[in-house]
Formats: sequence, structure tokens, C-alpha cells
Amino acid sequence: MLQIWGRANSINVQKVMWTVGELGLEHQRHDAGGKAGGLDTPEFTAMNPHRTIPVIDDDGVAVWESAAIMRYLAAKYGAGGLWPEDPAARAAADQWAEWSHSLLQPVFLRVFQAVARTPPPKQNVQRVLTMVKRLGALYQRLDAHLENRPFVAGDQLTIGDIPAGATLYRYYAMDLPGRPDLPNLQAWHERLREREAYRQHVEVRW
Repeated sequence: MLQIWGRANSINVQKVMWTVGELGLEHQRHDAGGKAGGLDTPEFTAMNPHRTIPVIDDDGVAVWESAAIMRYLAAKYGAGGLWPEDPAARAAADQWAEWSHSLLQPVFLRVFQAVARTPPPKQNVQRVLTMVKRLGALYQRLDAHLENRPFVAGDQLTIGDIPAGATLYRYYAMDLPGRPDLPNLQAWHERLREREAYRQHVEVRW
């Protein structure tokens, strides 16, 4: 059985769990990281010397880093679905996954820390406004791309949807000043919310 280490409220773990849910894989998740700890044990370090979550063990194959785990699982269990078989279609999905990991998520997490993890009296309002504007500009790129597309790579959900899509539950749940109107992004989010795996693994308390 697939074994997964990581706490349920980690956005990187959520990306993996959402992938697992879409693929319908039998699995067992172990709380690790944050208050759960467990990253310094010899057993965990043997799987991931960097001591970060998520980590999986798939029948003796250990994989760490959420992006690598998503690709591994999608390639092994979701060929033709989450992992398109056509190289061009796969690249269309993969490039947005990479964009989310390298550009969108770092800005999103700074906004999340400044708003959701900081008590209102201690928030730097001007800094929040600046970061929300920067984040909104990134989402605007995705909003434009989603014009006339139900999903990032076309007509079906792929790994391209998961990294950016995993941020949207928190993005829309937070009280953010100056959030732009992004109708295509919001419609995409509503389509994602119709999926049981999204509701189960992304829409959780942080």
C-alpha cells in the first residue's frame, strides 16, 4: 500500500493527497512535520535526507518533493489522464505546474503568512496590499489562459491544475484587500470544488 508522510494542512502535502484522490489509490497517510514532528528520525531521514514533507513510499520506492511525487504518481497510475500521453499535451500541463511551483506559490505563501498567520493588529497593511497586488497579477495570467478552457491543459484535469488549484481554497477564504475580479479563475475554482478529491484533501482547516 502507498505510504505518505505529511500533515494534512500542508499545501504541499495537499497537492499530493489530491493527486492520490484523483487516482483512487489505496494509501495510508502518517502525520509528520509541524507539530507532529517525526522528521529527524533515522527512518524518515533514510527516505528523505532533507527532512521535509511530503514523502511517499510506493512499494519500496521513496520519493520526496511534491512536484516529483505528483509526476511519479501521475505517470505510473494516471497515464492518459492526469499525465497526458502526448508530449505536447503533457508539456502544456507541466509548464503550468512548474509556473505554480516556482512563481505563484512563493508569493502566495508570503500573502498567507502575512494575513492568515499574522494577527490583524500586527499586520503591515501596506505590505499586505503590495503583496496581494503582486499575487493578483500572477493569477491574472492564469485567468487569461483559462479563457475558453475548462482546465489548464484543455478539456480534462491534469497535473497542471493541481499546484495552482490547491492555493485557491485559501486564497478565496482569506479576507484580502484589493483582490482583483478574475471570473475565469473563479469559475475554474468552482469546477475544482465539484471534485470529491479536492473537497476532501484541499478544503481542510489550516
